[in-house]
Amino acid sequence: MMTEPLRFRDDPEPDEPAVSLDAFLEQTHACSVRIEAGEDAEQLLPHLGRVCLVEIDFPRFRDGRGFSTARMLREAGYTGEIKATGDVLVDLLLFMRRCGFDSFAPDAPMKPEDVEAALNRYPYVYQEAADEAVPIWKLRHPELANGQ
Repeated sequence: MMTEPLRFRDDPEPDEPAVSLDAFLEQTHACSVRIEAGEDAEQLLPHLGRVCLVEIDFPRFRDGRGFSTARMLREAGYTGEIKATGDVLVDLLLFMRRCGFDSFAPDAPMKPEDVEAALNRYPYVYQEAADEAVPIWKLRHPELANGQ
């Protein structure tokens, strides 16, 4: 079983513990922030230049708001680490990666072979997302991809 966090980044891990969104907004020196389900992550947008880590909590696997938060941050230009914490299921890792998550700290350990299978289950994607994957329709019809 895999008990250490999964991380898909080459830079050093932030060593500062994440603080709550309210505490982050009140401080000028914090660079790691934790977003709880239901919090307004758009409040971070003016501060993205000093953020090195955003932890997004999943209190239950049925709560998908964290997916939207990660994608919104990536679309706003955030390039730092986005970590999914809490009730993170192996079945959702690929979709979380597509939304912009690049590290994971699940409550329950995952088997390395299950992680590998989940991340490589689908060789093609159908729509653009926060990742670099090219949708299959662009591969099949490159003339449409260029707006021709």
